[in-house]
Amino acid sequence: MTVLRRILLVVPMLLLAGAAVALLAPGGLGDPQPQVVTEGPSAQAYRGMVGGAGELPGWLHGLGEYGAAGGLLVLAALLARVGWLGWRRRRTPDALGALLVGLGTFLAYLVSEAVKLVVDQERPCRAFADVVTWVSCPPTGDWSFPSNHSTLAGGLAAGLVLLAPRLGYVAVPVAGAVAALRVAAGVHYPHDVLAGLLLGAAASVALLIALRPGPRR
Repeated sequence: MTVLRRILLVVPMLLLAGAAVALLAPGGLGDPQPQVVTEGPSAQAYRGMVGGAGELPGWLHGLGEYGAAGGLLVLAALLARVGWLGWRRRRTPDALGALLVGLGTFLAYLVSEAVKLVVDQERPCRAFADVVTWVSCPPTGDWSFPSNHSTLAGGLAAGLVLLAPRLGYVAVPVAGAVAALRVAAGVHYPHDVLAGLLLGAAASVALLIALRPGPRR
């Protein structure tokens, strides 16, 4: 398959992912006021998760602060292993694929930062003054939609699924745990992390499909 055909293949996928992220967003385009979400299924799910997390023993609360970061380190280490083995064994598609996944994940992160500035969604820990969170609420202006942690997790996990399918049995649950911990910690709504996972996965997979060379024949 030529590079042009690959690009034409990924364009609809990126458009669908972009549309899904736009549908998950609470608004914000052209509105100078921060978006405050206190109603709807995502807000209700947030209150339920945070309320349940608050009843857990105090020594588990560190998961909210360090668990998500630890999950990202695990995913990054798995990707580095795939790239290293590909380079060592002279398997160019694997080595280059790992680089493309890293690049796609980084680009998705930049897009997520740009989307945050457009949507201006207030953190749920500020929208709900009565919730008790595992971690301190980020300062005003550190917007919530989409979740950067989930964007990174989605990009790394989706890339690993394509590069080394067996690692998907580890990567997918870890990415899900990263997203869930960001909600349980009280700093994101469920729709924030879902949008982040979609954004990261779409960017990572798109670069792999478009630019990764095929195996040697």
